[in-house]
Amino acid sequence: MKVSIIIPTYNEAKTLPQILEAVRTASFGFFAEREIIVVDDGSLDNTKELLADEKNVIVIHVPTNQGKGAALKKGFARATGDIVMIQDADLEYDPADYPRLLDPIIKGRADVVYGSRFRGTYRRSIYFWNAVGNKFVTTLSNLFTGLNLTDMETGYKAFRREIVDSFKNRLRSKRFGIEPELTARVAHARLGSGHVKARVFEVPINYYGRTYEEGKKIGWWDGIKAVCAVIYFNVIDR
Repeated sequence: MKVSIIIPTYNEAKTLPQILEAVRTASFGFFAEREIIVVDDGSLDNTKELLADEKNVIVIHVPTNQGKGAALKKGFARATGDIVMIQDADLEYDPADYPRLLDPIIKGRADVVYGSRFRGTYRRSIYFWNAVGNKFVTTLSNLFTGLNLTDMETGYKAFRREIVDSFKNRLRSKRFGIEPELTARVAHARLGSGHVKARVFEVPINYYGRTYEEGKKIGWWDGIKAVCAVIYFNVIDR
């Protein structure tokens, strides 16, 4: 068993060494080879220099910033694991939650697992309107996909290899629209003979959100674009 962890990063040199160490030492709850893929999305800080010293890490350098979606697409194309996971380069998501994310897949019950920030034990309480916007976009996505997620925008998503192969060449979103696009692709995916839907599970995770002063990048405008992405990838480019 091999698990690929894709880490898109943009100007996260302050937290990147810490998150890489956490990913290296995190338990999966079972024995597996881990493949760590860092996509440096045109960082302007010293991320490139930091990654030059990293061993046993696959590094993809993008000359200019293209966005999280574009970085993930490059990571999905490079990943060779039986399970593929997404890990942000900041410290908002804790690799200690990996066993929760992977357990339904390992037990053969799920094809895709989302980590919900609204169901975990610990969640930093900041930005009320961000939470309201998240719930609105998640509800809108659920209306189109038929799923019953509580956190569609979560940065913690794990996929069986077959699922990744079904959408990796079709991804269009270059920036934060990637989250609703991934959800639409997953919801409309068909496995095997083409008649079986992907099994989507959701598990609680802890969330240590950061403020804009601490480096948070997503804003209200991204919320509007997420609404457009939900509609586009569920109706037009389905």
